[in-house]
Amino acid sequence: MAGHSDNVLALPTFDRPTRVLIVIAPYYGAISAAQLASARAVLDGAGVAHETVEMPGSLEIPTAIGIAHRQTDFDGYVALGCVIRGRTSHYDVVVNESARAIATLGLAGACIGNGIITVENMEQAEERADADRLDTAGGAAAAALHLIALARTMRKADTGVGFKPGSFHHDAATKGPTVA
Repeated sequence: MAGHSDNVLALPTFDRPTRVLIVIAPYYGAISAAQLASARAVLDGAGVAHETVEMPGSLEIPTAIGIAHRQTDFDGYVALGCVIRGRTSHYDVVVNESARAIATLGLAGACIGNGIITVENMEQAEERADADRLDTAGGAAAAALHLIALARTMRKADTGVGFKPGSFHHDAATKGPTVA
């Protein structure tokens, strides 16, 4: 992810239109604004069209992505939000379950860059949201683009289902069906 490595991959290029949905839980206003600006800058820099939807919290982000993946034609998704540890176990539930659900969607074929910040305090959140420091949102947008490029590269050849047209012949006068 951007900011965490000196070896940052160049953004992929696309030979056909690409659409990404940014799904954000804007719980912390300044953090959310920084995340959106960074993710949008990366997508704009790659010439990728994008839309943004807001969810009430980070637990709803995977559900929103799942709905979009099933019902729309987005090529990929960027998950953005911020979860800061509090005094209860709610933090652990939100962090673990949102990450698990995003990973499950990814394994099912959704190209998702996960930029949900999970931190102990606001100072850590600000560092991770800052495009000039750790830039987790920009890294998540880049990750989504790399996954889209990989999915397009790895497409299976369209071989159809069942018999190929014209490959099955039935001649009742001779010996019956043959397959070419």
